[in-house]
Amino acid sequence: MREIERLINNYGESHQNKTNVLIHAVAVPSIFFVTIGLIWSIPTPEFVAQFDITFAHILAVPMLYYYFKLSGPIGAAMTLLTIAVFGGINLLVSLDISVWKFSLSLFVAMWILQFVGHKVEGKKPSFFEDLRYLLVGPAWWWVHWLKRMNISY
Repeated sequence: MREIERLINNYGESHQNKTNVLIHAVAVPSIFFVTIGLIWSIPTPEFVAQFDITFAHILAVPMLYYYFKLSGPIGAAMTLLTIAVFGGINLLVSLDISVWKFSLSLFVAMWILQFVGHKVEGKKPSFFEDLRYLLVGPAWWWVHWLKRMNISY
């Protein structure tokens, strides 16, 4: 069994309850968005900022490498999600909405929601077992969409 299949299957074991799956379908991509938003909000040194690059841009490279290493389709899907996230951050900026305040508020709300989902499920979150599952969550979300499009991951 490939590593991505093992990770997705293990993650899926604690995400069987329909309510928990629905909660995660909303919360996982939201947490991905706001985590990048929080990292984007960390001030960068002037020599980096002059190129309009943030720590979020820098960290996106090894993150996407990890996803591509697991699976080409997952890597491509996560690249699309990451591009959409940066577009959303730019939208917040253009609307003069504080990215870090918005991100922090939604981060807390979505994690509370996820813990409620796991309470309903009756199983602890996967990342308590292995921190990699914090990165597997968004891949698991994409697997549902890829399967619907008959794309193997």
